[in-house]
Amino acid sequence: MREKLSLWAIFCLVVAFLPSQTESVAVMSVDLGSEWMKVAIVKPGVPMEIVLNKESRRKTPVAVCLKENERLFGDGALGVAVKNPKVVYRFLQSILGKTADNPQVAEYQKHFPEHQLQKDEKRGTVYFKFSEEMQYTPEELLGMILNYSRTLAQDFAEQPIKDAVITVPAYFNQAERRAVLQAAHIAGLKVLQLINDNTAVALNYGVFRRKDINSTAQNIMFYDMGSGSTTATIVTYQTVKTKESGTQPQLQIRGVGFDRTLGGFEMELRLRDHLAKLFNEQKKSKKDVRDNLRAMAKLLKEAQRLKTVLSANAEHTAQIEGLMDDIDFKAKVTRSEFEALCEDLFDRVPGPVKQALAAAEMSMDEIEQVILVGGATRVPKVQDVLLKSVGKEELSKNINADEAAAMGAVYQAAALSKAFKVKPFLVRDAAVFPIQVEFSRETEEEDGVKSLKHNKRILFQRMAPYPQRKVITFNRYIDDFVFYINYGDLSFLSEQDMKVFGSQNLTTVKLSGVGSSFKKHSDAESKGIKAHFNMDESGVLILDRVESVFETIVEEKEEESTLTKLGNTISSLFGGGSSEPSANVTEPVTDEEEVTPEAGKEQDQPEKQEETVQEKPETEEGKEAEPQAEEQKEDKEKAENQGETESEKTEKPEEKTTDEEKEADMKPKLQKKSKISADIAVELEVNDVLDPSAEDMEGSKKKLQDLTDRDLEKQEREKTLNSLEAFIFETQDKLYQDEYQAVVTEEEKEQISGRLSVASSWMDEEGYRAGTKLLKEKLSELKKLCKGMFFRVEERKKWPDRLAALDSMLNHSNIFLKSARLIPESDQIFTDVELKTLEKVINETITWKNETVAEQEKLSPTVKPVLLSKDIEAKLSLLDREVNYLLNKAKFAKPKPKDKAKDKNSTSESSKANSTDDAEKVIPPKTEDGAEKVKPAEEPPVVEEKAEETILELNPAENTDDKTESTESSKSENHIEDEL
Repeated sequence: MREKLSLWAIFCLVVAFLPSQTESVAVMSVDLGSEWMKVAIVKPGVPMEIVLNKESRRKTPVAVCLKENERLFGDGALGVAVKNPKVVYRFLQSILGKTADNPQVAEYQKHFPEHQLQKDEKRGTVYFKFSEEMQYTPEELLGMILNYSRTLAQDFAEQPIKDAVITVPAYFNQAERRAVLQAAHIAGLKVLQLINDNTAVALNYGVFRRKDINSTAQNIMFYDMGSGSTTATIVTYQTVKTKESGTQPQLQIRGVGFDRTLGGFEMELRLRDHLAKLFNEQKKSKKDVRDNLRAMAKLLKEAQRLKTVLSANAEHTAQIEGLMDDIDFKAKVTRSEFEALCEDLFDRVPGPVKQALAAAEMSMDEIEQVILVGGATRVPKVQDVLLKSVGKEELSKNINADEAAAMGAVYQAAALSKAFKVKPFLVRDAAVFPIQVEFSRETEEEDGVKSLKHNKRILFQRMAPYPQRKVITFNRYIDDFVFYINYGDLSFLSEQDMKVFGSQNLTTVKLSGVGSSFKKHSDAESKGIKAHFNMDESGVLILDRVESVFETIVEEKEEESTLTKLGNTISSLFGGGSSEPSANVTEPVTDEEEVTPEAGKEQDQPEKQEETVQEKPETEEGKEAEPQAEEQKEDKEKAENQGETESEKTEKPEEKTTDEEKEADMKPKLQKKSKISADIAVELEVNDVLDPSAEDMEGSKKKLQDLTDRDLEKQEREKTLNSLEAFIFETQDKLYQDEYQAVVTEEEKEQISGRLSVASSWMDEEGYRAGTKLLKEKLSELKKLCKGMFFRVEERKKWPDRLAALDSMLNHSNIFLKSARLIPESDQIFTDVELKTLEKVINETITWKNETVAEQEKLSPTVKPVLLSKDIEAKLSLLDREVNYLLNKAKFAKPKPKDKAKDKNSTSESSKANSTDDAEKVIPPKTEDGAEKVKPAEEPPVVEEKAEETILELNPAENTDDKTESTESSKSENHIEDEL
């Protein structure tokens, strides 16, 4: 019994910690491209799936249309763009996190002259000015699109979603990444991670080919040419050993090359301008088509179609009806003409490949295959030029070029979510741009002359893995000072890329409280000012904290007893540990005398060890280990093989042998060092692109919420208008149906018909301009007028089924009562009171039914009925309750023991027992009990299946009473986990 109770307690605990069925557990990913976005979800029962939009398409244009009283997204917005391009905003990715003087802002204005781009004097960025009342920043517009993507995901998942992984280009710098996070915050999304789109593609490729990955490194290049940009990425796949999960596959980003403006959109613009030139040459109009914004929007749409067709055909005819001034346009364009227009673009195709190889310090011979990603790689000339530049026999196309990034990102979302368990796949992403710390310090030369020396220390090398933590120690400051966080050597960028990149200065860090900390701890030895940095999973650099560290000498306490030592050891194993700060296992980057600039590369391994310690608690809770934690443990093992770290060298002497302990007892007691840390106040001054203030963010959120409320109000009004219109027409039709005519008088019919006619006329004249409140009032009045008629019709429809069910229940109850009374007195399990109670309920129900039906037959169909379906259901429920009570009692009743001698001598009693065979067939307590005694051999596996089903109860489809189905559902859940 105690064992059963303990099992039940464990089961209750498991269920208590599981999310409820109504709780949102689904997660989503958004592959946010410059022209298109793809949305994917993971939810219980749906491993990974691309979300279909309202047009049932798998990709949605990144476009938003803002009219004065309407907001449209995706394909709906593109439809408006042809008629009124001024109100449609697209290709926002290129101006995110950019100041007004950035070349890409000027390029955007050139491509979309219909928009008014104004400078934000406070932040130095730009915003769109449609009117004095309608002004939106790129982050606000992107927030609207992200909110729309969540709406699509929620409709598809049929549950609320707030957690998302969003893709960004690998070349996005700190300001651009922060801009995307700001847009997501405005949209109310919780960003689990910003993942580089090339990394998401590589993850998707690796997940579905994990069986092909082994300890031998495989180098693969992904060449991704999308609508707005091109990226080449070199990825190394191999299995690595981890302490938690054993041997697991890993991908490592080795090299990245990119071209910010090389993509399909630039090709389409060249085609658009070519078509405009052809139209002007036809001289059908005296006006220049390039001055007509609406005509140019039509030409751009045709150019997009033309580019796609020319990828499969040598020539095609472009045609537009009513291009300008009701003049039709028709012209033939060949593929060779298209390639001549884009010749300089095709010359730039090999550029990202060379950059990626240089960053990875590899040659093309080390690359096993080149895989094409992105829609623009379908252009034949792009493939021809790329094939020649890489020197391979062929280009691989064994990945979904459009959806790979979305699917990789949603896999990462499932891995980061606590609601799902996926197979580990370690990811080592890399920072494209190096980051360094700069500071100036006054130095005194031998001749006594003082000079100011500017120092640079590399924080993150180019292609340094992240997420990662770093600590920089300033040893020669005893008063408040300033240092700078800037980008490192960007000489690998072209001159144009440098202009687009923006400010190379990230943050000015002003420290205060340094001097006071030294005064407060004047009797202690300074260990420097330590600045703790963290480049998180999204590639965003954060200064966690700055502290002033001191060391003091304290007398060592008496030797602890063996029992105390054992207790402390056990305590530390379970997370108790020492109250003192743990030794900093990060090899600090100090000022110029202690670490040379080249030492930056050696910092990576020890720093990762610090991060591993911080990630450990999360792993212990059952969540899959984060990729960086596994990598860091591997690096720690390497560091241990190579030699001792700084902290290990100080700790190792404390590990004494028994003989040494004896010698130590003979010596005087050693003094112990204790560390003290004081937090330093930090003031950050952003130098690249200012973040919006908290007030601005709240204003943006309110602005978007007002637009959303307006959209919902509009939808509610349209829904109410349609409901009112439908009610009027449907009710007018019902008045002429036989079942309705039977229950209304002529007077009532005329009244309803007259009111419906008046409402119909009002709809034609004023209804389409009326507000939601008035429409609801009109609908409510009409429903109230027709309520009696509808009630009578519905009741008459329900009577036959309800009365038949009642008759059946009465029949079964009577049979049950008779059978129960035939049970011999020696075997009787029901009391006389119980049987009389059932008999009373049966008789009262029969009496009520006969009297009520008879009374109803006397009434006219046009008056309120006395026979109500709810009363019949109440009688059914009462009968069912009484019979079930007795059935349950029979089911669990134990048979009375019999006297065998009596049974042999008493023939009359045995004959009576034979006469009750029929009764035993109806209520077989012995058979029921016997059946339960036969089953125990089958019960243990059922309990196991139930337990597994409970643990996987995140899937609502798993809840079934059929025990054989539960086995299949648990198997399918395991299959889902394998797919993930």
